[in-house]
Amino acid sequence: MQVTQTASDGLKREFKVVLPATDLAAKVDEKLVELKDKVRINGFRPGKVPVGHLKRLYGRSAMAEAIEGAMREANAKIITDHGFKLAREPDVTLPTEQAEVEKVFEGSGDLAYTVAMEIMPAIELADFKGIEIEKLTAEVTDAEVEEALARIAEQNKPFASKGEGAKAEKGDRVTMDFTGSIDGKAFEGGTGGDVTVHIGSNTFIPGFEDQLIGIAAGDSRTVNVTFPEAYPAAHLAGKNAQFDVKAKLVEAAGNVTIDDEFAKSLGLESLAKLKEAVKDRVSREHAGVSRQRVKRQLLDALDKTHKFEPPPTLVEDEFNNVWKTVNEDLQGQKRTFADEGTTEEKAKEEYRAIAERRVRLGLVIAEIGERNSIKVTDEELTRAVMDRARQLPGREQEIWDYFRNNPNASASLRAPIFEDKVIDFILELAKVTEKTVPREELYKEDEPAPAS
Repeated sequence: MQVTQTASDGLKREFKVVLPATDLAAKVDEKLVELKDKVRINGFRPGKVPVGHLKRLYGRSAMAEAIEGAMREANAKIITDHGFKLAREPDVTLPTEQAEVEKVFEGSGDLAYTVAMEIMPAIELADFKGIEIEKLTAEVTDAEVEEALARIAEQNKPFASKGEGAKAEKGDRVTMDFTGSIDGKAFEGGTGGDVTVHIGSNTFIPGFEDQLIGIAAGDSRTVNVTFPEAYPAAHLAGKNAQFDVKAKLVEAAGNVTIDDEFAKSLGLESLAKLKEAVKDRVSREHAGVSRQRVKRQLLDALDKTHKFEPPPTLVEDEFNNVWKTVNEDLQGQKRTFADEGTTEEKAKEEYRAIAERRVRLGLVIAEIGERNSIKVTDEELTRAVMDRARQLPGREQEIWDYFRNNPNASASLRAPIFEDKVIDFILELAKVTEKTVPREELYKEDEPAPAS
C-alpha cells in the first residue's frame, strides 16, 4: 500500500492511496477459500469446488468485498499513523473510468483512490478554577404560595347547570357541537361534538369564545372567526371560517374554598400538606431557572476562553439545520426578514455565528468529558426513559420500546445528561457565589449574549 498526502488546508487533509493488485488478489483468494466450504454447487461435493470455478462465479463480488475491506483498513491506518480524530466519516473518491475499474476487478490493475478527511482541532482547555459564576436564587414567599393556590382553585372550580333558558356569560362553560367550514366547505378538524369551552379562557380561536356570550342550551348560531397567521396548521392560517354551533349545556362556575376539604379533593391530607406541595413545586421551578442562568453564564465563559477553528463541515451542517428552522418559522407566520427588522444577508451572518458557537462549545464539552472520563451510565439513561414514559400515561411500554430500539432516540436523551454532568464537573472547580434575589430578578430576561 502506498499513501501520499496531497493536500493540507486548515483542518482538511487529503491522501492518495494505491492498493496493489497483488494485495487485492490475495484478499480475494482468502474470501474464495472461506466460501469453498459454505457454498453448495450441483456436481461438486461439499468443500470440493475448485477455487478457479468459484472465482468465475463469485470473483467480482469477492473483489468488491476485498476492495471495501482493504480501503477500510487503509483509511484506519492513515488515521492511526497520524493520530487524527475525525470530525466526520472520510470522503472517498474512487476511479470512474470504466477501463481502469475493469482492470481492478479483473485483478490486473492497482486501485488508486483519494480520501479526504476533516480532522478535529487540538483543543487547549482553560483553567476552570478561574471561571467566576454568580448563582441567583430566590426564596419562595407566602404570597407566591397563595397565588399558586388561587390558580389551582381557579382551575378546579366546580361547574353547575344554569338551568333552562339561562344565557352564557363570561366565565361560564358551554358544552357544544360544532361544524366548521371555509368558503362553504367543511375542513379537516373543524367538527366536534360535546366540546366544552370556558368563555374567557382564550383557549379557542380568537373571537370564538366572545361570540358564545348570550347563547342558551338548545340555541344554534353561526360564529365567524379568522385563524391567526401563525396558526400551526398552515392550510388554515389566516383563513376566514364559519362555525355552526349548537349549545347543549350552559354551566356557571361555583366558588372554591381553599381549605382542608379542597386539599383532600386533590388527594392530599390537609391544606397544610397542599401548601407544602405547592411550595416544593415553586421551589423546584425557581431552582430550574437558577440552573439555566448558571448554565448560560458558564457556556459564555467557555466560549470566551476557548477560541479555535471548528470543523467547517460541522458548522455548515449546524447552520443548515438552524437556517431551515428559521425559514420554516417565518413561512409559518407569513413574515419576512424585513418584518423582523433585518435582511436575509444579516440574518445569515448572525445564525452562522450562532452555529459556529454551538459547534465549538459542543466540542469543548465533549473534550472535557473525554479527558475526565465523564460518561452517562445505563442507570441514568434508564431513568431518563422512565421519566419520558411517565409523561405519557398508558403508553409506557410503547415509549420504552421506542427508545430501546432506536439508537438515535437514545442519543437524544444521552446528550443532555452528558452535558449536565460536564457542567456539574466544571462548577465543582469554578468559583460560584450565591446571591438571593427577589423572584422578579431571578426570572428577568437578560440581554441576549453575542453569538461568539
